[in-house]
Amino acid sequence: MKKTSIILLLFAIIGCNSSAQKKENQKNKKAYRVTKTKAEWKKTLTPMQFYVLREAGTERAFTSPLNKNYQDGTYICAACETPLYKSEHKFDSGTGWPSFDRAIINAVELDTDYKIGYARTELKCATCGGHLGHSFPDGPKETTGERHCINGVALEFIPSK
Repeated sequence: MKKTSIILLLFAIIGCNSSAQKKENQKNKKAYRVTKTKAEWKKTLTPMQFYVLREAGTERAFTSPLNKNYQDGTYICAACETPLYKSEHKFDSGTGWPSFDRAIINAVELDTDYKIGYARTELKCATCGGHLGHSFPDGPKETTGERHCINGVALEFIPSK
């Protein structure tokens, strides 16, 4: 009888804790201006764009044609077309991914990512929440000192007229 009571009490505690965590996770989930179901994103994005933007994947280094793009213009989110970066803030970091020393104000949000075992600053589109890449403190010292290391597949380029 005593063992049964203890076991039931443990299940009750675990069940309450799990429910509380689920409610907390739902409460902390941000609502973005552009939201779609997984199926809707899969219809509008290429498989690689879906992998990067919706599943926080990473494209292989040196595979994006945008890495060596030096035209004047604006880089927009490939998922929702929000302007994210201006070409004047792009620099060649030598890492194999398009790099910028800053984003357009209020276009990119910062989040913390622990996916590889330690904290990194994740960059997301502030409009749709799409994963763009990560921020590092090893950018050009003469500007911001930041390096926004962005997956090229998460971007589209609009040349200046």
